Amino acid sequence: MNRKTLHPATLAAQALGSTDASTGAVVLPIHTATTFLRDPDNQYRRGRSYGRADNPTYDQPQALLTALEGGAASLLFSSGMAAAAAVFHCLPRDAHVVAPQVMYWGLRNWLRNFAEAWGIEVEFVDAAALDALRRAVRADRTRLVWIETPANPLWSVTDIAGAAEIAHAAGALLAVDSTAATPVLTRPLDFGADLVMHSATKYLNGHSDVIAGSLTTTREDGFWARLCAARSSGGAVLGSFEAYLLLRGMRTLFPRVERACRSAQQIAEALSRHPRVLEVLYPGLPKHPGHAVAARQMTGGFGGMLSVRLNGGAEAAIVAAARVEIWKRATSLGGVESLIEHRASVEGADSPVPADLLRLSVGIEDPADLISDLESAIGSL
Repeated sequence: MNRKTLHPATLAAQALGSTDASTGAVVLPIHTATTFLRDPDNQYRRGRSYGRADNPTYDQPQALLTALEGGAASLLFSSGMAAAAAVFHCLPRDAHVVAPQVMYWGLRNWLRNFAEAWGIEVEFVDAAALDALRRAVRADRTRLVWIETPANPLWSVTDIAGAAEIAHAAGALLAVDSTAATPVLTRPLDFGADLVMHSATKYLNGHSDVIAGSLTTTREDGFWARLCAARSSGGAVLGSFEAYLLLRGMRTLFPRVERACRSAQQIAEALSRHPRVLEVLYPGLPKHPGHAVAARQMTGGFGGMLSVRLNGGAEAAIVAAARVEIWKRATSLGGVESLIEHRASVEGADSPVPADLLRLSVGIEDPADLISDLESAIGSL
């Protein structure tokens, strides 16, 4: 059967249907070799020379991610931060970059602390407002527009097609951090993006046991060649076992994300009615300012992430997080277990996150139990 006619959920579940040719195993082997034999005439006709660039265990997860994103090629990295940093490292030293005010705090801090040393000027804007994005882009200098949608942890939504039009009119690339949406819900390349980044630690792996990152491109051009060289020469590579675990996790991506979306929607609706909840931030709620855009570019749900703001400020939020029993008080997101975290404590004084906010990563537990646990913790304030 033609792979292009299969549903993405089928491609993911079967990891593109590949088996081990030598044994018939339905799970591909882990290759731990760091180096590979030359041919007698000193050539590498089998296409492998050294494990840092040519690890065979990368082939299948990269191919699967490329198929799911509808791209031309993908690269695995040692972490989401390594994948993102590689994009910025490959820009010209005098590049101007536009980035969102609301984004993953680790990357925001890295840009603020290290981008200037690399000769890159970063301008932070409200990326959910296309007019602000348009005003920030400079036709003579902007080389990259970086967006994240939905944006962690306020879950604001950026119009990808609109951002792509703005970036391309200035001759810039558009890169999208699509970690929260995953290719289950959004394929940014279909809306005009040039690159898609994932913290594969999160939903792609889905089991809180791998640190990994990825990039997928819409075309294999000169910039992509620079990224490939940067990964190899910079050494930001994934271990063989981690690549194997990532592929294992990706095979259950669709049922995990679909269940998390359904549960998150129920939780958001239930908490919106709670008298001690000041606000629920979730694109699936019609009153969310980005709901209409999210409905256009997200298919099958609005994600498994939401945030809640509680009456009573930071103290109430911290106390509520301390009183949950099913939710785990931990950083990260996208695993099968549900996590809760007071984000302002993590992000520091310059964070745009309100002090009364709790970030929720919805897992695959029964939503009724998750709602009951939250309502009990909040109701006891």
